[in-house]
Amino acid sequence: MQNKNMREEALRYHAEGQSGKIAVVPTKPLASQHDFSLAYSPGVAEPCLEIVKNPLDAYKYTGKGNLVAVITNGTAVLGLGNIGALAGKPVMEGKSMLFKVFADIDAFDIEVDATDTDRFVETVKAIAPTFGGINLEDIKAPECFEIEARLREELDIPVMHDDQHGTAIISGAALLNGLEIAGKSIADARVVINGAGAAAVSIARLFLKLGLNCENLVLCDSKGVVSTRREDLNPVKEQLATDREDVDTLADALQGADVFLGVSAPGILTPEMVRTMAHDPLVLALANPTPEITYEEAMASRPDIIFATGRSDYPNQVNNVLAFPYLFRGALDVYASTINDEMKLAVTHALARLAKEPVPQEVLKTYGLKSLSFGREYLIPKPSDPRLLAVVATAVARAAIESGVARREIEDWDAYAASLTRRVKNTK
Repeated sequence: MQNKNMREEALRYHAEGQSGKIAVVPTKPLASQHDFSLAYSPGVAEPCLEIVKNPLDAYKYTGKGNLVAVITNGTAVLGLGNIGALAGKPVMEGKSMLFKVFADIDAFDIEVDATDTDRFVETVKAIAPTFGGINLEDIKAPECFEIEARLREELDIPVMHDDQHGTAIISGAALLNGLEIAGKSIADARVVINGAGAAAVSIARLFLKLGLNCENLVLCDSKGVVSTRREDLNPVKEQLATDREDVDTLADALQGADVFLGVSAPGILTPEMVRTMAHDPLVLALANPTPEITYEEAMASRPDIIFATGRSDYPNQVNNVLAFPYLFRGALDVYASTINDEMKLAVTHALARLAKEPVPQEVLKTYGLKSLSFGREYLIPKPSDPRLLAVVATAVARAAIESGVARREIEDWDAYAASLTRRVKNTK
């Protein structure tokens, strides 16, 4: 009955009033003939001519600097799979809505009816001048790797496939803080990642950049351990294959492991497997809506477990909304030409640091809590934390400038952070 009620409520939510979840709103007055002459002919010619002389002036005279495209071909939508571009539109509208609410970024959802990689890439390239950034979404592996790589190489604006990098960035913060609580070093930690799709591969790569020893990483897919002994690996998996000869299954890999991270399927991880892990194991079971092991099973498996899921009804939710709005906000504000590793790592470290700060009263009120502090049940900030925009976007903007991909400087960082706080208050 609850599922039926949710279905009816969700359909009503999307259909009532004006259909869909986003709309276009003018930002300049159009109340007089003079306004009209400025907004359109003849006045509009002046910014056009300025942009011809200096293309970066598009950020000054148009909405480009606050506009992100949320683009999909519908081949891997949420848990729904390959439902096609049109059916994926409600999800893309939802993502556009999150950009606006959490970071005051305007976003257009664009559904491209093209599963051929070349055609998809050419379509996105052709419309790219409109936008200050491109958020790729719900594109299946392995095509998503090539699509993102080619667009990043060929465009001069930030491009990110959020399914890959968003989960990786936030998981990285949970990893750093979880290991700190367990009294372990990332250089010595043994990590097992179950799942070998877009998110898993990006998570593995980011963990290595955070300091994980490649010899201590084991990736598993539906056929077992991704090993150099296998002959069925694609080029992406080959790069992450282990040469250990003592592991063939997930159960083998977990013996003595410090960390399990799952982006795979429900029920894959058993309490028996968890009990074979090292002391104070960090278990990130991120399959959604049903994780690899339930919260109840995990907590009952052993008293020293540190546990996180992708669900909002349990502690330590790994939610992409902790990263992507603020990553693009910081990138847009400095006219970044790309999103690089330095910017992604800046988000990870900013989230990890913020979790150690006192939690605002309004966050406690939102979740019905009397207190909350850094520890086993609070590894990463809550999505409703109002400090996220100022803290994370500022870290991203700094990283972009310091790594040389920014085309605009921030002269007063305190003023910039204050302006971000005002933006988020105006949108929520």
